[in-house]
Amino acid sequence: MASSSLFLVTVLLALVASGVIASSDPSPLQDFCVADKDSPVRVNGLACKDVKDVNVDDFFLAANLDKPMDTTLNKGLIHFQFNPSYDKPAVAIAALSSQNPGAITIANAVFGSKAPIADDVLAKAFQADKTVVDWLQAQFWEDNHN
Repeated sequence: MASSSLFLVTVLLALVASGVIASSDPSPLQDFCVADKDSPVRVNGLACKDVKDVNVDDFFLAANLDKPMDTTLNKGLIHFQFNPSYDKPAVAIAALSSQNPGAITIANAVFGSKAPIADDVLAKAFQADKTVVDWLQAQFWEDNHN
């Protein structure tokens, strides 16, 4: 009896653990969306073209571009950019690469990152004193759910 209940507990724990191990952000619901400018439907902007109507010309850009930067944004990660040049404007596009963006704990990622983000950058971004930023970075962020 004891061995069968131990086996049952082991199987149940394995099932629960497998759900945690296999969990991640789901893949995006579609691979690409080419805007259909002629469609009268407006869903969060423009509707997507039918996949059968998409061709290579939809992805061609005839413009002069600056030298591209080598930037990789992995799924589920937060990305930020800081422009230290005061005489040139900077443009940033903030996006979350997840179907469930609420699953990313921003406070943990920003203040608990290893290596830490420079405190002067965070102080400027959050319009706070460096002492406040230093205090926030000193908190134990890995398991801070209180």
